[in-house]
Amino acid sequence: MASVTNNSDYSKAMKNILFDFIAKYISLTEEEKNALLSLDLFHSVKKGTVLLKEGQKSKESYFVLKGCIRTYYVVEGEEKTTGFYTEMEALTPPAVINQTPSEYYISCNEDSLLLISNADMEVEVNKKFPKFDTMCRKFTEELLAKQRIDFDEFKTSSPEQRYLNLLQKRPDLIQRVPQHQLASYLGIKPQSLSRLRGRILEKKN
Repeated sequence: MASVTNNSDYSKAMKNILFDFIAKYISLTEEEKNALLSLDLFHSVKKGTVLLKEGQKSKESYFVLKGCIRTYYVVEGEEKTTGFYTEMEALTPPAVINQTPSEYYISCNEDSLLLISNADMEVEVNKKFPKFDTMCRKFTEELLAKQRIDFDEFKTSSPEQRYLNLLQKRPDLIQRVPQHQLASYLGIKPQSLSRLRGRILEKKN
């Protein structure tokens, strides 16, 4: 996993994106910004890299600055996709919170730029700068509320409704994600997704 060099224009742009995101929750002094940058949080990760495997223990949380990461289970040799995380989305695996071996895999669907932190680092930063703890709590509350709504919506909708919701809320995924992974995420077979897409196109025409 490669760290991003601090002197590139690209890296600078990504850091600005991060600080703009944080500014929605708290204001940072230059000292606090520098403290964050000193932690070597930015990592450039190649497409196909497995960040976490089933059975592994981990303390790492992920925030996607650019790219796409995917969570999936392997059931009887078949991958069952449960989530996609793209720009400005965060993922803290249950294995980190529960301190237990992971039940699923996390991998990069695209070349990605990730902010990767670990539990020990977060405790240290929150102790030194309490406002980060406030921000993390606010962000976690928002994330949990969104996940609850998404989960309830998913459980109570048909595959066609799920696909239409995806078209409305996350249309970029339709182009960015391989069809077999998208079908798995929607809980259907790839051929069923093809038929579903055909029906929706017919209705539009």
